[in-house]
Amino acid sequence: MTAREVLAEWVGREILPHERDLRAWLRRRVAGDVEDVVQECYCRLAQITDVTAIGNGRAYLFTMAGNIVKRQHRGARIVPIGVAIDDVHQQIESELPDPERTVIARDELRRVQAALATLSDRARRIFLLRRIEGMPQKEIARTLGVSEAVVENEASRSLRAILTMMTDDTTTAIDIRRGRHVR
Repeated sequence: MTAREVLAEWVGREILPHERDLRAWLRRRVAGDVEDVVQECYCRLAQITDVTAIGNGRAYLFTMAGNIVKRQHRGARIVPIGVAIDDVHQQIESELPDPERTVIARDELRRVQAALATLSDRARRIFLLRRIEGMPQKEIARTLGVSEAVVENEASRSLRAILTMMTDDTTTAIDIRRGRHVR
């Protein structure tokens, strides 16, 4: 099993079960969009190379989310009046994507699209409604005429499959429809 497969399995076992609690915890602490914080957590988790040193996945997740919230609060502070216009222009220019970042982003988008294509129609729809549209599980279940458990299971399996495919250099993913690896 590759390090990326270990990571995907670990996220599915140690992180996903706590996502609902994390969202509730964040709603009490974040004035902005909870989904942004959750998404940032998953982006950071995808960059981990070794999970063996993490003793408690739940504590790690909540600490990470808390740090993201603190960083957002620091970044939201008002800019002092004395900031020169040139500094603002320079900052805006530095935040524009360079051609290399654009190519990397397009490549990642293609990989996400390829990963989504490996999912069954229902799993893909649930994943998109949950992760992209931010629709609550209850509403997805009601819309699709399935139980909340089906929505939760499909969303978890889909996320694991996509994380595996996105983090594995050989583009391996779990085919949700068949429960096997595909290349």
